[in-house]
Amino acid sequence: MAFEEKLLLGTVVAKTKTEELSIRTQELKRGGVIPKLCIMRVGERPDDISYERGAVKRMQNIGIEAEVQTFAQSITQDEFLQALEKNNKDESIHGILIFMPLPKQLDVDEIKATILPSKDVDCISPANVAKLLTGEEGLVPCTPMAVIELMKYHDIEMQGKHVVVIGRSMVVGKPLSMLLLRENATVTVCHSKTGGLDRLCRDADLVVCALGKSKFLTSKYVNEKSIVIDVGIHVDEEGNMNGDVNFDDVAPVVAKITPVPRGVGSITTVVLAKQVLESAAKA
Repeated sequence: MAFEEKLLLGTVVAKTKTEELSIRTQELKRGGVIPKLCIMRVGERPDDISYERGAVKRMQNIGIEAEVQTFAQSITQDEFLQALEKNNKDESIHGILIFMPLPKQLDVDEIKATILPSKDVDCISPANVAKLLTGEEGLVPCTPMAVIELMKYHDIEMQGKHVVVIGRSMVVGKPLSMLLLRENATVTVCHSKTGGLDRLCRDADLVVCALGKSKFLTSKYVNEKSIVIDVGIHVDEEGNMNGDVNFDDVAPVVAKITPVPRGVGSITTVVLAKQVLESAAKA
């Protein structure tokens, strides 16, 4: 197999989905609906700003309006809730994205409980999390759904397969395990304290690494039949981007692997746009 054939590229998925969503946007606009995303960012975290830039560009390419609301790092709970409630009531806004983590003075649980579930396009509301856990249809977290979209596009079979998910956060690991179960996969959720992790990964059909540790996964965790999905995004001191997987070590060994960049991250903003459109269609 040629090396390029091993790569599960997210960029090709994003291109195809962007074209499909652009058509859907035009259909909504012809019906009098102007889809709009509101991004709420507190502070000036470089990773937030980077994602924001990519999200706004994706919305523009698809034809979705995007409004960015920025708040000082020192914002109070009452001030933030007031702004959130205003966005909840604004009928021109169909999706609200709140960047996490928030400063310590803000009560994240109250904010999650306040966001309108129908506009919660990254699934932080308890109501949407409950739907995810019970298998009901609803808005889901963008990054976990990007993993599913990537595997479907590349015809990676999930039904009946054993998937090891490394990472147990509510951002990726836990919601992804729920989405994989919907696809009839058998899921083992692991973390940094899991004993025999290398053996569990080698015995799996698919390994999804979402631990948040740069180049954590090495070739000792895989075999020649492994399919590896890297959800991590890190930037080293020289400005180079890498993931949770040691790509140079793992890629020569496995059957399929996502690169970083050009992998899962490329699809996340597409899922975000898709969910804004879903919300707009129901408004």
